[in-house]
Formats: sequence, C-alpha cells, structure tokens
Amino acid sequence: MTDAVIVDVLRTASGRGKQGGALSDVHPADLYATVLRSLVDRHGLDPGLVDDVITGCVSQVGDQGLNIGRTATLVAGFPEHVPATTIDRQCGSSQQAMHFAAQGVMSGAYDIVVAGGVESMSRVPMFSNAAGGDPFGPLSARYPEGLVGQGIGAEIIAARWGLSRQQLDEYAARSHALATTNAGSGAFASEIVPIDVEGGQHTGDETIRASTTVEGLAGLKPSFYDEELGQRFPEIEWSITPGNSSPLTDGASAALIMSDERARQLGLRPRARFHSSSVTGSDPMLMLTGVIPATEKALKRSGLSIDDIDAFEVNEAFAPVPLAWAKELGVDMTKLNPRGGAIALGHPLGASGTRLMTTLLGHLEATGGRYGLQTMCEGGGMANATVIEVL
Repeated sequence: MTDAVIVDVLRTASGRGKQGGALSDVHPADLYATVLRSLVDRHGLDPGLVDDVITGCVSQVGDQGLNIGRTATLVAGFPEHVPATTIDRQCGSSQQAMHFAAQGVMSGAYDIVVAGGVESMSRVPMFSNAAGGDPFGPLSARYPEGLVGQGIGAEIIAARWGLSRQQLDEYAARSHALATTNAGSGAFASEIVPIDVEGGQHTGDETIRASTTVEGLAGLKPSFYDEELGQRFPEIEWSITPGNSSPLTDGASAALIMSDERARQLGLRPRARFHSSSVTGSDPMLMLTGVIPATEKALKRSGLSIDDIDAFEVNEAFAPVPLAWAKELGVDMTKLNPRGGAIALGHPLGASGTRLMTTLLGHLEATGGRYGLQTMCEGGGMANATVIEVL
C-alpha cells in the first residue's frame, strides 16, 4: 500500500473567539486562505497539482456557510479546477480531514491533498448552525431522559474518574505554563503563519495566560451548575470552570499530504508518515470519553504499545478529558501535551485537529521522538486517533 506522508503542517496563532479578539475582524475564508497559500508557497508547489482540499468546520452557517473550503481555496489563488469540500465531525473535523486525505492517498485516489480546518467563533458563534431547530429531537425515543451538553459530560467524567477540582485546576495551570515556556523559547514560531490585522501581524497565541495560577483558578465559579441536573447526576461536584476548559477561539490550520513517491518526484522531504488511525463512537451522554477506545484501536492497528509513543496530544476541551484518558491508559504525564494544550492554545473547533498535528510534529522533531499519537473527543460521542512516525 502507498505511504501517505505529511510534507508540512501550519497554523495561525490563536485569537480570542469574541468581538475584539485579534482575529475577529478577519473573515474565516481569508484566515484559512492565508494558511493554504503559505502551505504551498513555502515549498514552491504549484497549487494546480493539488487533487482536493478537505476542510473541517463545525458551524457551517453565515460566514462559514456554503462550503467555506471551496471559498477559501479560490481566495488563496488556487486554480479553479482544484476542488474542495467541507466536513463536520465536530471538534475532530480537521483530524478527520487528514484521515480522509491519507486514505485517499493510500488507495491511489489522490496524489496530493490539503487537509485542514477553520473556525471563527467570534463571527460565527458556537451552536449558531442549530438556531431555530431541534437537531436532537428525534433521539428522544432512544434517550428518553434527554442528552446533556458537553460541560455536564465533563462534570460526570470528573466525578466518575475521581478527579478533584484541585487536580483539574493544577492541570489547567500546567497547560498555560508549558505553552508560555514554549512560546517564549520560539518553539511555535515555525508552525505559525502570520495573519495581517489592523496595526500589524498576528503571530502569537492570544489565548495563553502566562499569569495563570492554581490559586487564581480556584476562585472561578462553576460554568454549568444546574440544580435539576444535579439531582439527576448526584455524583457531580461542579468542578468545571472557564479556567479548566478550552476558551472560545478563532483559528485555522492545514496539512500538505501526499504519497511518498510524489513527494520524491517533486524533491520534497516529508516530515512524517501516517502510521495508523481510527475513529470510534462512544456514549453520547458522557460524549468526551471516546478518546480512550480510539487510542486503543489506533495502537492495536499500529502494532505499537503505549510505551512506544514518544508524545501524545489529547485535546483539552475540558481538563477531565486528558486526565481521565491518562488515568485509564497509564500514560507517563510528561509525554502528554508537552507544549501545552487547548486550555492555553485555544480550541478553534474545526481547526483543532490539524492544530494538534502542528504542535505534535514540532515537538517530536525538536526532541528526536519517533512516534506520536493525537486524539480528539467530539460532540455526539465520537473520537479520532492518529499515529504518526517522524521521517
């Protein structure tokens, strides 16, 4: 079977996903187009050779409606014959885009693909694509007590895995500390595409809070307290706050993926190859635990053990997610999100999958690691996992 390789992967720096955020005045198609253009330009690649552009985006309405992947591809100056599609696997959308791209290359359907994602949470608020509708109404027969939101799912996970508020806040502070250290050392510089904004260029992650302390986080009030749900789930201790959750974020990211043979023909040096991948469904009530079986499934397919992996990226939608994952799998915590995670670096929904890949690959290359694994919990109870090998 043909090897699918990653020639490069880039991202924007995060912007706060609200009005006044660094990227809130940038149309998401322009944001994503800048990353697409940079991805081909820095390798001197003719964009007309790209077979497809696969784009993850969750809130496909308003500025992000009508196939934003196609719009951004045209804005980026790619020839009109280059197609594009936009997909939604919730928070794992761009990770799934990478999987589709790699699968297409491995099957021989593609030679060169761009896979990425974009989300402007300042311009297209979360859940705006469900406004006026009842998307889960038909599920009432299967789940008569009603499904709950992700925040409640995170509360249940914290309770069932025995994770205290103190542990969640310590983990959140760790995320900001690691991100601060790596930003200060220039570790993110090579993965970030500058974005033109009023007054200059945006090149630094706006969501990192260097002043974060456990003591400061302890003073924050729970985000999802609900008396009725507290009676339904008496184990909940109301530990999830804005401080130990990922922030609303604007951002874009993309990976240049092709066959190993095509890369050699073009004189390009691949950075990594796709080793194995998985996608799985999980309990839609807990919603966020799919990262555990997805990891196990990807590792089984790879023939590797958990100890063979040099670094892990587990999306920090909420602090209980990576902590429960690590507790369940017995992972060395020094390998987990070693440059900080989404609590500090942000979670621009559709763009987060390829954002994690930029950070994972950069860390592996800087430390001489060989294997990396990333996994992402997703709305509705799903998860993707990807194993890569550095070349």
